[in-house]
Amino acid sequence: MKLTSKIFNSHPNADGDFFLGIKRILGFKPKNIEIYKTAFLHRSMNKRDDKGNPVNYERLEFLGDSMLGTIISKYLYNEVPEGDEGYLTKMRSKVVSRKHLNELGKDLGLLKFVESRIPKAHFGENIHGNVFEALVGAIYLDKGYNYCEKFIDERVIEPYVDIEQLEGKVISYKSLVIEWCQKEKKPFNYNVYEDTGNDELKHFAVKLTIGDRMLAKARATSKKKAEEKASKRAYFALQSKIENQ
Repeated sequence: MKLTSKIFNSHPNADGDFFLGIKRILGFKPKNIEIYKTAFLHRSMNKRDDKGNPVNYERLEFLGDSMLGTIISKYLYNEVPEGDEGYLTKMRSKVVSRKHLNELGKDLGLLKFVESRIPKAHFGENIHGNVFEALVGAIYLDKGYNYCEKFIDERVIEPYVDIEQLEGKVISYKSLVIEWCQKEKKPFNYNVYEDTGNDELKHFAVKLTIGDRMLAKARATSKKKAEEKASKRAYFALQSKIENQ
């Protein structure tokens, strides 16, 4: 896709604070600053190219997700020669988990660069990880694979990836609880309903039943978060049984 000259052909030196801020984060000089602007362009801005295609960070997010997975896979393949496919897949999932990517985006302060018509206070947590992935995609398009790998190595692998710690890191308590229930042939049910509390934001509540016992309750601003929160409480209630299965 070719984007309009209006979107992609401005000179980097004319972009002032944005150019300098991105340069500090990247650790190198961007070649085409407009690609990085797109990495922080929210769909609410309704920008389009000369063919009428939407221009926002979502396509770069898709590309960055693929690049991040590839580079982390290469790192783990070289770093853990004894790891089989299942082990390496699980470890990669821990590095590129949505929670971890959100933390990376927050640590780099990426939200301040986002251009949107929606107040930033109304964004969910995932905006941090989304724009981090879009930034990785922009690096790949602007500077190529080697620069992309160098950035991920310096910003993700060196400061955050510790093999021993990752081995003990839980990505999803819900997955662990469900896996245990299936192995033990125990029926389980997540009863999720909208909470009618007086919170400013809508909440959901969940009751997790395993067998004939209601094992955990939780509430959160989304169904997914409520289920994970209840699962974590159930996990610790069942921890000795789960770990000794």
